[in-house]
Amino acid sequence: MQQTNIRHGDFELALEGRVLVAKLKGSWNAEAALAFEASFKQAAQPLCEGSWGHLVYLDDWDLGVPEMMPIVERLVGWCIDNGLKRSAQVYCQSMLKKYQLDLMVIDRLGDFERRVFDDCDAAKDWLRSEGYAFD
Repeated sequence: MQQTNIRHGDFELALEGRVLVAKLKGSWNAEAALAFEASFKQAAQPLCEGSWGHLVYLDDWDLGVPEMMPIVERLVGWCIDNGLKRSAQVYCQSMLKKYQLDLMVIDRLGDFERRVFDDCDAAKDWLRSEGYAFD
């Protein structure tokens, strides 16, 4: 049997002021996580000279295979090392999502803080209150 490395899962990225906005979709495999990591680092490059925020929409994300988790963990470390101070995750409460996200993303480290919201306006308000305005 021949194995193919086809990406499962998708994402969209956009800069809004000093906030990198991500919308994650589908069930992710390692190839999706690697594509996200590369695209995310490229999109975040203009922000890395100072502090910045991250807003990620996860309602359309359907979890991922275990092989993608170390890739996301590595990206989280890169983000914190390169000025990410606040991360707002938005999704309707799901114990499975919470469990997998908590395994990959820490809540606090130094000046970094992550919070989870079930409402995008509340997430944006929090980021604004922390000094990360949107365009």
